[in-house]
Amino acid sequence: MTRPYLSAGRTETGRVRRVNEDAILLADGPGLWVVADGLGGHTAGAFASEMVTRRLGTLRFRGDLAGQIEAVEDEMTTVNHLLRDAARERRVDVIASTVVVLVHAREMVACGWAGDSRGYCFDDDRLRQLTRDHVHGAGDDVTRIGNTGAGTMAGALTRAVGADEELHMDWVITRRQPGMGFVLCSDGINKELTDSEIEAECRRHKAPSSLVDSLVDCALSRGGRDNISAVAVWLDEFED
Repeated sequence: MTRPYLSAGRTETGRVRRVNEDAILLADGPGLWVVADGLGGHTAGAFASEMVTRRLGTLRFRGDLAGQIEAVEDEMTTVNHLLRDAARERRVDVIASTVVVLVHAREMVACGWAGDSRGYCFDDDRLRQLTRDHVHGAGDDVTRIGNTGAGTMAGALTRAVGADEELHMDWVITRRQPGMGFVLCSDGINKELTDSEIEAECRRHKAPSSLVDSLVDCALSRGGRDNISAVAVWLDEFED
């Protein structure tokens, strides 16, 4: 049976950073797509994001959407503990990664996240942000790990895989419709493009591969201050 979606993804180091600490996953078989943005420096961020995508890539979903969400959360809980163990072994404060996940089921699509990597839905010719950045205050474009108590600097990341003893992911569930599109991205995209510009690119490019290339190339052309990653998924009709 032909899969009822098309997907594409791309990740680039950018023009300023020396190491790409982003990672992406396109698992079309089970219907799972991921963008992860690692934190920690000295390649620890790359270690964290790679662990997130590698472990999620081993999932083989069974059951309904609720079961799929539970499987993702269980795997991310395991990764959370592994990254905290790694930080203790390396004697560093934190090794962590943001994550944004898209899970496809027969009638529904779920987007889950921890951190400031984003998920968007493009439907009825309009773009809407599904995720809400886990960042303290209005913030700037510098991603940091920080507590949410008094005196916390604006822009501090308040949630990530590996940042705290307990991981809590947020989820948004939407009914699937043929023609819907989804964009997952690290903040290297939204540092350089506004939501209205992302929306315009979604209107212009109906093929996931051309949309991803356009978003990444635009971010690079504007300075590419951070690692840049995007995944696009376009939904089609089911063929029984």
